[in-house]
Formats: sequence, structure tokens, C-alpha cells
Amino acid sequence: MTSAVLRFVVDLAGALCIGSLAVVTLVVPRSGKQRMFIRNGADLVIVRWSALVWTVGAAALIAVDAADASGAPLSRLLEPGALPYLVQASYLPGAWIVVTVLALTIFCAANFVQTWMASLVLAVLAALALLTPVLVTQVLVGPNHDLGGDAAMLGTPAMALWLGASVGMVLGWRSGRTSSPLAVVRFTILSCCCAVTVAASQLVIAVFELAGSSPFASPTGLLFLVNFAILAALAVLGARQVRRQLTAQALAAPAATGAVPGRLIAASVLLVVSLGVTVMMTRIPPPQYFVPTSIEQLFLGFEVPEAPTFGVLITAWRLNILFAVMATIAVTAYLLGVLRLRRRNDVWPVGRTIAWVLGWVVLVLTTSSGLGRYSTVSFSLHMLMHMSLNMLGPLLLVLGGVVTLALRTLAPRKRSEPAGPHEWLTGLLNWRMTRAMYAPLWVFISFVGSYYLIYLTPIFQEALRYHWSHQLMNLHFVLGGYLFYSLVIGVDHPPRPLPHIGKLGLVLAAMPFHAFFGVVIMTQTDIIAETFYRYIDAPWMTDLAGDQYLGGGIAWSAGELPLIVVVIALVTQWARQDARTASRTDRHLDTGMDDSFDAFNDMLATLARREAARPTSPNLPEGSAHER
Repeated sequence: MTSAVLRFVVDLAGALCIGSLAVVTLVVPRSGKQRMFIRNGADLVIVRWSALVWTVGAAALIAVDAADASGAPLSRLLEPGALPYLVQASYLPGAWIVVTVLALTIFCAANFVQTWMASLVLAVLAALALLTPVLVTQVLVGPNHDLGGDAAMLGTPAMALWLGASVGMVLGWRSGRTSSPLAVVRFTILSCCCAVTVAASQLVIAVFELAGSSPFASPTGLLFLVNFAILAALAVLGARQVRRQLTAQALAAPAATGAVPGRLIAASVLLVVSLGVTVMMTRIPPPQYFVPTSIEQLFLGFEVPEAPTFGVLITAWRLNILFAVMATIAVTAYLLGVLRLRRRNDVWPVGRTIAWVLGWVVLVLTTSSGLGRYSTVSFSLHMLMHMSLNMLGPLLLVLGGVVTLALRTLAPRKRSEPAGPHEWLTGLLNWRMTRAMYAPLWVFISFVGSYYLIYLTPIFQEALRYHWSHQLMNLHFVLGGYLFYSLVIGVDHPPRPLPHIGKLGLVLAAMPFHAFFGVVIMTQTDIIAETFYRYIDAPWMTDLAGDQYLGGGIAWSAGELPLIVVVIALVTQWARQDARTASRTDRHLDTGMDDSFDAFNDMLATLARREAARPTSPNLPEGSAHER
């Protein structure tokens, strides 16, 4: 009972923290010169208090859940050495340690931050803290836990964001901070996005946790039905709010600083009740706990009984929900941006659109086809997936020029108007942290050094054990490749651009490190992640050393080919730019527009006249001035 009450308080505090940050960064409009800044004293009050409660509650749950998971009374924690032992006995206490550190960081930083970008970083930290205890409990166990884990990664932050933002709107209504028409419209859009995400993720998690059983046959199923009923009621309230926002009267209405709308209060109450139901579900073993599980399902969530032939790699699909959702959002937003430009009769190159779409197609095919399914069992196939996520996919994405498209599509606001998406994007691009991420030395180290850090240390084996860590590793591959290629060959103008000679030097410097890494893998006698592969013990994997040798060869060859293509493209770009510069200069000279040579000649003539008019010193003999 103590654990459940503490968990509810902690989850509610975390939701208030991330929701209040969302209200500050995305909902509350600010105008004038300070529109990209926040009022630390007034805007972050709820953030500070909720982060403090979050920190204290999470710290208490370290001990409470350590005892609860081991079935020991709280009094046993007073015994010497008992607490460290109980903390190591299960995953959840370690997760609460991470939450405590992150919540404390948010609390401390919330006393100092004053910029929009810094508050956005705090929101990201809050999302990580919310996910940490979720991904190591029920969604980590049983068949299909890869699908449940992906759904939780998307649904947990969305639910907390929805709840916290709703309560934040209620608390800030009377002061007028959240009652302006623009704030209400932004909150409505945010709520709709969160509602769709929560409903879809809850459906996937319900199918996963019920494991084919009837929702009326277990307490977990009944609690899911309660949550779906709450979502239905929230959908009715949301539909009424959207209908009201679509009327001209609602959009043109002045800010209301009186009573809080009943729909907003009702939605907040329903979301708090839904949170309580979710906490109750964490205390009840779901039906998937009792489903017979093979060793492959235990670690992967699925089985890989057949050998990975070419036909199997093509047909053995298993949807990677996280990358599929990311690709759907990215491609849809991009195409909408292109459509908006065309409606304004602006031109956008078709090749960029094709490159962007193909880049996401590559990422989805890599993670959801048989290659993604078998990459956790075969090192050579994992290395092939790594090369695709780190080399091919990002190379196509940076040619899409998504930042340039966004800046051209999003309309900039006047100084007297509240900041919008255009100003937010511009602020992020000019942010010092963004410039630091694009520092050439850092981009080079992260792109090349990650190979050695991940595969030549225990990190790779630990990442294979859990679905969430495997997904995090895949995201790291994509992000590292995107930063590298956007700096050397991307369409978008990076925060810290390099000249062509610098780009060429960066690519040429990376090539031998890639080749050397492949040689290291091929000549290494120790099997990378051998313990994990022995646990899986796939019947068709009989030669781990040979598979690792093949993986090293893939890293060598597949890693060099894209870089060679980049070198050719860079040289071509360089030559075309020089040709365009020379052609422009010739046109100016032919038309008389370029007077740089005339100005230079005039300068020489002026210097000559000054030298001739300079008097000769009387103390020197004749001819000395000329000789000097």
C-alpha cells in the first residue's frame, strides 16, 4: 500500500513537472524582445515544487520498492548492508535512483534557467525520468514485449504531458497566463496530439499485457476497460472544445480571466483518475506474466527459429513501432510542408523530397524487416543494420533539407507578436548547445569513436539484453550519422559550416578509422557479446567466430563505400561552386558590373602620386630618397 501511494504521488509530480514545462515552452504566448525568454520566478513555480516532490518521492521509493520487490518488511532496511543488497536484487530501485538524479537536476536548474531552449531541455530530462521506471517493469516481460515497450516509450510521456498541461492550464487560468485565445488554441492542439498517442499506445499495451485473454477475465483487463472509458469521456470533452475553437467567436474572443471552464476541470480530474488506475495496474501481475516464454522471447520478445536466408530477411517482418511512428510523422510533416510551398507557387526540388522519403523508408525497412528481427541474434546482420542506420539512412535524410523546408514553410512572426514555430526553430539553430553539437571535432569523435566505444566494451552486450537499450542504440546510430553527413554534405546550412576543404578533410580522416575498426573486429579472438549469444543459443548459429569475422568485413566494406560516394559528391560540389563563381565573375566583367580591377588600378595610381609628391629630406644628399 505504501509503495502504491508513493508511486501515485511520484507519477503525479512528474506529470505536473513535464506538463508545466510544456505550458511554459509551447502554450503561454510571449511577445516583444523577451518572447524567447521565460520569467523564472512566475513561470517555473509549479515546475520547482513538483520537481522537489518528485525528487523526495523517488528517493523514498528506492528503499520502499527494494523491500517490496524482495518481499521483505521495511524494518529490514535498517539492518547493516541490507539496503544495497535489496537495491541490486531488482531493476526498479535502480530506476528510482536515476529518477531521483534527474528530478533533482530539474529542480536545481529550474531556479536559474531563463531561456526557452533551456526549459525545453528540462522537459526532455523529465520525459526520460518518466520513462525510466516504466521500461523496466511490466513492458519488459513476456512475448511481444518489444511492441509493448515501444508503445510505452510513446504513450507514457504523452499521458504525463496531457495530465500536467491540463492541470497547469487550470492553475494559470485566473492569472490570465493560460486563458488567452492563442494559449487555448495551442493547448487544444497539444491535447489532441497527446490523446491520439495515448489511445493508440494503450491499445497496443492492452493487447500485449492481456496476451489473448478476455478483458473481463482478469483485473488487468477490467482496469484497461476503465481507462478506455475515461479516454472516451475525454474524447467527448475534446470534441466539444475543438468545435468551439473552430468558431470565429472563440478565436476572436478576448482573454478570459474569470472562472475556469468546466470542461478543463473535468478533463484534469479524469486524467488524474486514469493515472490512479494505471498505478493500480502496476501492482497487479498481468496475464502475460503467466504465458510460457522461450529464452528468445525472454530477451527479444519474439522467436527466430529459421536461419536468416535472403528470403527470410525479406519476408520475416516485425514492425518496429518506434521507428514506424517517427517515419510516419516525419514524412507526413515534410509532404505537408512541400504542399504548402506549392500552394504559394514556391518551387521545392523533387529530388530533395525523394531523398527524404527514401531515407525514412531505409530506416523502416532496416528496423522492421527480417534484418531488424535477426540483428539481435547475428553479429554480422547487426553490423549490416548498423551500417544502414548510420550510413545510408542519414545520408539520404540530410539531402532532404528538412530544416530549410521548415524555415521556408513556417511564417515568421513580427517582433510585437508572440513567438511561434519559426522562432522556436531559429532559436534552436542559434543555440550554443546546437553549435557545440556541430563542432567538427565533436562530430568526428562521436561518429567514429562510437564504433570503438560500443563494440569493444561491455556496452554492446548490455544494450542487446533490453529492448529499450537496443532502441536507444539504434537512435544513436541515426543521430550520429545525421550530424556527420549534415556537416559535410547536407542541404541545410549548419550552425557551424565548414569550407569544402574542411569537409573533404573530415571525410578522409574518418575513412581509415572505419577500415581499422573492421580489421580489429576481423582479427579479434574474443567473441563480442558472447554471453548473450550463448544465452539465445539459436540452433542455426553454430559459428560465432565466423559470424563475427563476417561482421568485421561488412563494417570494413559497407562503411567505406558511402564515404567514397560522399568524397565524390563533395569534389563535384566544390567544382560546381568554383564554376558558378567564375561564371558570375565573367558575367560581371563583360557587363561592366565588376569594377574591382579599376578600383585596384586607381589605388595604385593614387599611391604613386603620393610618393611623387612627398618632399625630399634636406639633410640627405641628392638621390638618397630615390635610392631609399
